[in-house]
Amino acid sequence: MLRGLYTAAAGMMTQQRIHDTVTQNIANINTPGYKEVNSVSRSFPEVLIGLVNGDNGQSNAQIGKLNTGVFAEESLPSFVEGTITNTDKASDFAIISNINVVKNGQNIPFDASGKYVDAQGNITYQPQAFFTVQDDQGQIRYTRDGSFHLDSQGQLVTSAGYLVLDTNNKPIVPNAPIDQLTVDGQGQFFDGQGNPTGQQMLISVVNNPNFLIREGNGVYSVNNPSQAGVQALQPGQEAEVRQRSLESSNVDPAQSMTDLMTALRAYEANSKVVQYYDKSLDKAVNELGRV
Repeated sequence: MLRGLYTAAAGMMTQQRIHDTVTQNIANINTPGYKEVNSVSRSFPEVLIGLVNGDNGQSNAQIGKLNTGVFAEESLPSFVEGTITNTDKASDFAIISNINVVKNGQNIPFDASGKYVDAQGNITYQPQAFFTVQDDQGQIRYTRDGSFHLDSQGQLVTSAGYLVLDTNNKPIVPNAPIDQLTVDGQGQFFDGQGNPTGQQMLISVVNNPNFLIREGNGVYSVNNPSQAGVQALQPGQEAEVRQRSLESSNVDPAQSMTDLMTALRAYEANSKVVQYYDKSLDKAVNELGRV
């Protein structure tokens, strides 16, 4: 009897985590560069139920398999590009990224989620481009939130105060007011006369973005850059920096509300099962136990 109780309880915990994940996505709908997170649920291993006969020499009669519930194993981000909107603010930047991967002389046809599975089941993820920033501990981080501004020292920083780095891994310090500078598609700065200032944004490409670790404030870290395939943007790769624009979050409000209601209904259904087992156990202990 208790197997069903444990299964229903596992279902409640799984739906609670899905609910929390979707709520986080909805709360960040208006966060520039935010990438939605999807909770992945997996089932516990099935067990084989058998009838024990109790007699020597007799084999157990197999009844069938029993599924013992599900659990929310992990949360995976979706790096699908959000809508690029014009802000007309000189310190706002967006990355338009559609980096191709060539295999057997042809571009890999990635699906809408940025993934490709070949006939042998091998998975290839589409590389993603990021602004390269530095936190207050001097550690390298990556972000798609391009809502930058100048701090009190004239350094270009993110909305969370992280330093925006150039191709020399140095903080970008514009030599003129930011509204007098222009930035081309490669992230190179030009003054009001169109002369290069000598600084260029460091755009990093992560070949396997699933190795990115979300840290909050719209930034990601990588424990092993070589494993994730982190490298500077190479000539010919389809990634462009656009000034006076921001990338909105890639959260779909309609789908998020649907997922939220689905998780709520599933949670309620599992809670009803728990209540049923609670009443059954109450009868077994307080009523049948008296006989």
